[in-house]
Amino acid sequence: MRALSFAAGRVHLDPHHRRPATAPGEARVRVLLAGICATDLALRRGYMGFHGVPGHEFVGVALEGPLAGRRVVGEINAACGACSWCAQGLGRHCPRRTVLGILGRDGAFAEEVRLPAANLHAVPDGVPDAHAVFAEPLAAAFEIPEQVPLRPGSAGLVAGDGKLGLLCAHVLARYGVAVTLAGRHPERAALLPEGARHAGPLAELDPANAQGFALAVEATGSPEGLAALLPYVQPRGTVILKTTCERPASLDLAPAVVHELTLVGSRCGPFGPALQALAEGTIPIEKWIAARYPLHEGEAALAHAARRGTLKVLLEIAPAG
Repeated sequence: MRALSFAAGRVHLDPHHRRPATAPGEARVRVLLAGICATDLALRRGYMGFHGVPGHEFVGVALEGPLAGRRVVGEINAACGACSWCAQGLGRHCPRRTVLGILGRDGAFAEEVRLPAANLHAVPDGVPDAHAVFAEPLAAAFEIPEQVPLRPGSAGLVAGDGKLGLLCAHVLARYGVAVTLAGRHPERAALLPEGARHAGPLAELDPANAQGFALAVEATGSPEGLAALLPYVQPRGTVILKTTCERPASLDLAPAVVHELTLVGSRCGPFGPALQALAEGTIPIEKWIAARYPLHEGEAALAHAARRGTLKVLLEIAPAG
């Protein structure tokens, strides 16, 4: 099969990549579309010492298992199922897990991929393939209400107006939070949910907003993002950390101590509410798609995705049907 792989910063299209062999409980998926995200770009640059087939945002058709023949998306963490963390329902944190296209498991920039059958979720019939690709990052945004209570009418600040920041803004608004989005792209105000506002770059936020937000989401993609965000959080407020970075951050945590802030790391999330939101069609996903490229133009696709201001580039892996 064809697959796009990374090695030592280089991109290689392998026309004869070995098809995935499934372990018990796993299922193969024929990939239709895959999305390129910031993590994929970082992996190409050598983040985590990655080499292999990247890609973890995808939609495809299950070739086996309970959902065989149906369009599916997939949770990216493949847990061992036997350790104490798995026994507590914390398979996303299993120390022996593999992670699709990121850690120990080839990803979705290939014609086929394998995942535990339990990780697969059927895509509602009315959701286009291009929208279904967003299920994984939207699920990550839906992890926020899983972790912290969201109070209707409370003030929430989302730092970063990239794809993840926009998705977090939509999720917070669904729970009645009054959302302010800080970012470098004012034109993205048109992509926000009704009632949310775009406030420009975080560094230029009105000082009058200092300590004005009960909840803040850090989704800048920058190691400096958290330090810039802390002054805007109310005493005993909550900060959700969504950014992972290639380089470490240096941070003075004294403000978090003095103001008794709660810092919450937040990663992958539930696919059920994400697919429901996509089925409702209330998020303007189509406007977020900058371009589509066939798999054999993968290097050009990655270069496009790396351009400043680009939201989402899709890789067309295989035709539907």
